[in-house]
Amino acid sequence: MKPRIIVTRRWPDAVEHILAERFDTTFNRGDAPLKPIELKAAFQAFDAILPTVSDSLPASLFPESDSRTRIIANYGVGFSHIDIDAARAQGIVVTNTPGVLTDCTADIALSLLLAVARRAGEGERQLRAGEWAGWCPTHMIGAKVTGKTIGIIGMGRIGKATAKRAHFGFDMDVVFYNRSKVDDEETRAMGARQLPTIEDVLAEADFVSLHCPGGAANRHLINAERLAAMKPGAFLINTARGDVVDQAALVAALESGKLAGAGLDVFDGEPVVPEGLTRLENVVLLPHLGSATEETRVAMGMKAVDNLTAFFDGKEVPDRVV
Repeated sequence: MKPRIIVTRRWPDAVEHILAERFDTTFNRGDAPLKPIELKAAFQAFDAILPTVSDSLPASLFPESDSRTRIIANYGVGFSHIDIDAARAQGIVVTNTPGVLTDCTADIALSLLLAVARRAGEGERQLRAGEWAGWCPTHMIGAKVTGKTIGIIGMGRIGKATAKRAHFGFDMDVVFYNRSKVDDEETRAMGARQLPTIEDVLAEADFVSLHCPGGAANRHLINAERLAAMKPGAFLINTARGDVVDQAALVAALESGKLAGAGLDVFDGEPVVPEGLTRLENVVLLPHLGSATEETRVAMGMKAVDNLTAFFDGKEVPDRVV
């Protein structure tokens, strides 16, 4: 008898086809987010739940008694939306999909950096509105990127990939903060310097790019005090998790002119985006596009398939986090 699984959102067709072949699969054809009551019920009805970053699984949704669900195969590298302690208490395995979205997320980080520095969003809005009066020497002057300093907060796979693009593509100096020591061929090739504190990175960087996990430990890691510690006229880029940044404090820093701009692909409380951000011209906003390429989204799905297959075959699960 095939394990019974539920996929909470639409996945690429190629992946859904394989899931349908290997498992007794319930798909969300309407692609609307499942309600908390539906997610709670899934723990008693399915052997596996396949959630995404948009599906919050707090402790309150986990069953008080034994759960039918034995594995949560998350579609994405981050898992701060899943209460890991609650899963562990129930003996539920949790997996993720690391590695496959590194390049595309780093690409988006650099896209945001360039777009906000060179005011590309403002320029396109002006052009589409028919308000461009033609070229002139003082029109929409932005910030030069080449030769500046980028500060990376979280020097994991994606942080390194972003730093590599910045250094080798735009001759940027790289400074970074990471909780553990990072000293390898990649960082040495870039001449990247690890600094002792986040504040040290913020004080030195012209562009700060966030690549740290979300969740309670890093909630509002970038708060009013740390925004104040950034160089005047610096830019903040976030492709990590929305809850890493205090959005109200960010709006205040942008409005005051302390920061020159921000590029954001993630938001606290997605899909809601504060009006304070949407009305600012010096902010580039993207709807969580970090992994949004056909190749990456399929690869993420296949990672989840591999994790599920290994688990139900009684083999070592490749990307187990719990």
